[in-house]
Amino acid sequence: MLDNKVLVIGAGLAGTEAAWQVANAGIPVILVEMRPLHSTPAHHTSDFGELVCSNSFGALSSDRAAGLLHEELRTFNSLIIKTADNFAVPAGGALAVDRSKFSNSLTEVLSKHPLIEVKRIEQLDIPPKETITILATGPLTSDSLASQIKKFTGIDSCHFYDAASPIIYGDSVNREIVFKASRYDKGDPAYFNCPLDKDEYTTFRKELIEGEQACLKDFEKESANFFEACLPIEEIARRGVETMRYGPLKSIGLWNPKWGNLFDKENRIKKRPHAIVQLRKEDLEGKLLNMVGFQTNLKWSEQKRIFRMIPGLEQAEFVRFGVMHRNTFLESPKLLLPTLQFLKRKTLLAAGQITGTEGYAAAAAGGLLAGINASLLFNKKSPVIFPNESMIGSLMNFISNKNKIMASHKKSKFQPMPASFGLVPELVCKIKDKKLRYKAYQERSSKVLKGFKRSLENSSLKDQCLLEII
Repeated sequence: MLDNKVLVIGAGLAGTEAAWQVANAGIPVILVEMRPLHSTPAHHTSDFGELVCSNSFGALSSDRAAGLLHEELRTFNSLIIKTADNFAVPAGGALAVDRSKFSNSLTEVLSKHPLIEVKRIEQLDIPPKETITILATGPLTSDSLASQIKKFTGIDSCHFYDAASPIIYGDSVNREIVFKASRYDKGDPAYFNCPLDKDEYTTFRKELIEGEQACLKDFEKESANFFEACLPIEEIARRGVETMRYGPLKSIGLWNPKWGNLFDKENRIKKRPHAIVQLRKEDLEGKLLNMVGFQTNLKWSEQKRIFRMIPGLEQAEFVRFGVMHRNTFLESPKLLLPTLQFLKRKTLLAAGQITGTEGYAAAAAGGLLAGINASLLFNKKSPVIFPNESMIGSLMNFISNKNKIMASHKKSKFQPMPASFGLVPELVCKIKDKKLRYKAYQERSSKVLKGFKRSLENSSLKDQCLLEII
C-alpha cells in the first residue's frame, strides 16, 4: 500500500516537475522510471527530463506565448525552468539548453532529495484508487501500461508521428562557408547559417523528396499522421517548391557578412541567400550543433548523403541521426478535469505530453499543476485550477473537460496544443496592435497570478506547495 506516499510514474519533464513539487511540499514521493531497464525509440540516456527532440524551450520574451509560460513557471518555482535557465546556451531570442547538463542536473537533484525514492522499474498497471498517482509517462508510454490506460478510460488513445533532428559535431562544419548570425541581427549571432543558392536549393529539395525512408512499425499500414508543428523536412519539401523557404529554410532577416557591407541597405536583398539551413548550439562551447527544423524519417545512410549536400556540411560528422517515432496521447477533454484529475478517479492525475500539451515548457506546467494538486489531495485539501487568464490556466482548460467543444462531440478530433495566445480570453478593451496586445496579455497574466499565488499563501498553503527552490 502506498497511501502514505504520492506515486509519480515517468521521469520526463512533467514527472520530474511533479515529483519536485510534491517533495517540496514535505510529502514522500516514489518516482518510477522504466529507463534504462526498458528504453524507447527516441531516448538515448536514462537521465530524467531527457530532451529527445530539440533543445529549445521556445521564445524567451514574455510578450510571446512560450516566454510568458516560462515567466509563469518561474513565479511558481519550477525546477524545470530554473534548470533550463542555469544551463542555457545562446539561441538568439529563444531559451535553449545544453541538453546533457540539463538532464544530468535534474537526475542528480531528484536522486539526492531526501523525500524522493527513485525506482527503476516498468510500471505495468494503474495503481489502486487509494494511492494518489500522477501519470506522466509521456507520448512514449510503454505498451503494457498504455493498454491498461485504454482499459481504464474506455477510449482508444490518439497518436501521431513525431520526429527528432540530427546533431552534428561543431568542428566538422566548414566555417569558411557557414556564417554566424541571428535573424534580423537580434541579440548575439547565436546561429550558424548554411547558405544555399537557388540551384543548390532545387537540387537539395529533389534529393529530399526522393530519399529512401526508414521503415516504422505499423507506419505503412495506415495513412501518415504527422504532427503539423513537427513535420519531417522531407514532408515539408513535398508540399511545394517554396514551402521549405517559408519554413525552416527561410532566409528572411539573415544577411551573409561574407558577401560585403551589411550596412549597405539598398543591396541587402542581394546579400540574402536563397535559403538557409540553421545550426543551433547544443552546448556552450558549440561542440555539438542541432540542425534546426530538420526532423526526418530518412534512412541514416540517406541523411548522411543528402545533408552533406548542404553548403558547409560537406564533411559533417553526425553524433545522432534524426529519428521518427509514434507518440500517444489521451483524448483529455473527455477524461480530465482542469485540475488534471481524471473524471473517473480523483486520486489519479495526468500531466505532460500524454495529456495533449505540446512543448517542453507546457509539459513542465502540467507537472507543476499535478504536483501542487497531488500535494493538496494528500493533505485532504481541495485541488486548484489556475486562472484562465494565465497561459498555464488556458492550456489546462483546453486539454480538460472545460474544452466544451472537444468534450461533447464524439467525432471531434483532439490534437496536441502548444502555448498560444489564441487560447487566452480576449481583453476587455481590444487592442489591434499585435505587439501591444501580447504585452497586455503578459501584464494581465502577471497580475492575476500574483493574486492567485497570494490566495494560496493566505490559505496557509505556502509551506505545503509553494516552497522556494533550494
